[in-house]
Amino acid sequence: MDVVNAAVDGINGDFEASSDPVQLSFCMPNAPQTRIQLHLTLHRSSIVLFLTSTTSESGNGPTNLGSFVYALPNLSSPSAQPLSTPLYPHPPTLDFATRLSKVLARRTRKPTYVGNSISFASAGMGGTVEEEIEGFKAVVEVVMREVTKEKENDVT
Repeated sequence: MDVVNAAVDGINGDFEASSDPVQLSFCMPNAPQTRIQLHLTLHRSSIVLFLTSTTSESGNGPTNLGSFVYALPNLSSPSAQPLSTPLYPHPPTLDFATRLSKVLARRTRKPTYVGNSISFASAGMGGTVEEEIEGFKAVVEVVMREVTKEKENDVT
């Protein structure tokens, strides 16, 4: 599908999800007391992903919205960096959301919306770069597994 058709699908209201939203929870790598909560909706022409983190101490109270970022893949050059723009920036979560939206847009070749309010402060070492990288890899792995499952279901 080319960029023009993708845009026309969006204009025509073709935002129907190809399946029900997927809601998953998994332990943050190296921090079993912290869980990453994931809400993924796979549309035919886009992906919408919301992420947050919870601990046993966090309770059920309201959490910060975090950042919301949109990334658009470069369909003419798949190896090129996708374009992204923050729709709602929150500095502590913006970099993670931007990087994640770009990686998913490139790998899926679909426009991607990512909402992120994950906090690595409660991770084992207090939110080091290594912990953030491990969390990032885990999220990408889980999302790509769900995208692959969806593609396999569409084929059958």
